[in-house]
Amino acid sequence: MVDPIAALTSHVQKAMVAALGDEFASADPVIRPANKKQTSADLQVNAAMALAKKAGKNPREVAQSIAADLPPDDLIESVEVAGPGFLNVTLHSRWIAEAAASMIGEPLLGTVLPEQQTIVIDYSSPNAAKEMHVGHLRTTVVGDSLARTLEFLGHDVIRQNHLGDWGTAFGMLVEHLLEVGDGSDDAKLLTIDPNAFYRAARAKFDADADFATRARARVATLQGGDPDSLRLWREILDLTKGYLRRVYSVLGVTLTDDDIAGESSYNDELAEVCKTLEDKGIAVMSDGALCIFSDEFTGRDNKPVPLIIRKSDGGYGYATTDLATIRRRSLQMKADRAIYVVGAPQNLHFRMVWAAADKAGWIKGTEPVHVQIGNVVGTDGKILKTRSGDLVSLQSMVDAALERAAAVVSESRPDLDEQTRNTIAHQVGIAAVKYADLSVSHASGYTFDLDRMVAFQGNTGPYLQYATARIRSILGRADVVDPKGPIVLGEPAERDLALKVLEFGSVVNQVGETLEPHKLAAYLFELATTFTAFYEACPVLKAEDAAVRDSRLALCRLTLEVLTRGLSLLGIEAPDQM
Repeated sequence: MVDPIAALTSHVQKAMVAALGDEFASADPVIRPANKKQTSADLQVNAAMALAKKAGKNPREVAQSIAADLPPDDLIESVEVAGPGFLNVTLHSRWIAEAAASMIGEPLLGTVLPEQQTIVIDYSSPNAAKEMHVGHLRTTVVGDSLARTLEFLGHDVIRQNHLGDWGTAFGMLVEHLLEVGDGSDDAKLLTIDPNAFYRAARAKFDADADFATRARARVATLQGGDPDSLRLWREILDLTKGYLRRVYSVLGVTLTDDDIAGESSYNDELAEVCKTLEDKGIAVMSDGALCIFSDEFTGRDNKPVPLIIRKSDGGYGYATTDLATIRRRSLQMKADRAIYVVGAPQNLHFRMVWAAADKAGWIKGTEPVHVQIGNVVGTDGKILKTRSGDLVSLQSMVDAALERAAAVVSESRPDLDEQTRNTIAHQVGIAAVKYADLSVSHASGYTFDLDRMVAFQGNTGPYLQYATARIRSILGRADVVDPKGPIVLGEPAERDLALKVLEFGSVVNQVGETLEPHKLAAYLFELATTFTAFYEACPVLKAEDAAVRDSRLALCRLTLEVLTRGLSLLGIEAPDQM
């Protein structure tokens, strides 16, 4: 075991039993990294503060009793009672060094895998025949990072791209495609500028009454299974898939065509979903529509808010599709967790859908989770929109980041050939976009500020990439082919770095539980800054003797392994040079 907190936990729990009795055997020791501004200790145990009332004792008295049963050993160097009842614990440097050395070259880097789960994760979810916009950026980036992290933790991850590929708009789109012709330049817009195709269809729909009538009729024809309508619909989807493949490839996102589970894939189940809910008395007719009312969800008038599952015209909406979705993910896919990486405004909708599905018996052993996504705003604090009022396209944001990164790399590395500069610029630009998103809580908004995002200093993706490139440079100039230690911690900066790398596994496990990738981003930034302090304080290639040099090279290698693995879980590449 290399996680210091996990290693200390068993020691403290035994001490709590010895001090307070068997009933405290499973109590949380409440161990946290110590505040280095207040103490030189490594870890702080706060158990006494929580247990004192139950034990009927003073917190400091409880802390002293626990400390008395924590004698120095191979793990613990010293224990100090501080303040009203905190325990400051200093670990043996030898234990830290040996634990760090054991991580080198180890695929999991000290991560203890949790019990395996089947996890369905729904993310990205754009609309067919429409260009992805700024609103899709965060769900795509956050969702992909979570999928990568959960897979690293050994879970069976099933990606789902809930593509908007059905409904009334497709009558309009199919009719427009029928008029412009399959192989026309207008049709090709679906792969290069989907919004242009959609806007052209919409303009025709608004201006031409005859076209609008045909488009509405086409919806019924399409949903009725008309072969020619379905052929054109499939063509629109195929062209949309080509567009998505290109966007995901540029972003380095792991979604594929096989992960698409669009709204259309549930079409054959919707009538049965409605009938079952009505037969069970969960859904009732109201003003011609089939609705679900629940006292859990009320409006300003304190009356239940209706969840409409079949419209008065017989059509189905998002609620019906989402009911079929959770039913399939629970009963057929047997998901332990069904994760929805979707905008925060959809939270009420999801809670209403899941409550109805649960009443119907459609959620068996599955925990539905909404990972709420906040907005991306500009430097003026407003949601990013074009002059026409449309949301800024995702591609334009990525292109702007890549252009800015290319300028930065060209200025900083004019010595490199153009192809190498272009490769690095792409890696830096994508890292800038992703890290800016992932370094803040997914529920919070963040500011899209290119100057800050592509900077090589500060809490940015390029700064972390630069740290990995610096370490590669050090290792590349060493005459040691495969530095493995042993690690010896003689300087405080060495010890701080070794202790920091040991946190990796617990941080990744925490992300797997709480679904908060910003915690991994924060850890990687702390690790990079800790390495910088180490590098400034401790010469590596010019160390005073060979043993110290080899130990520091091993620390460099381990830091590189942790940084590159952590960045990969965020979906960020680590360039060989910068």
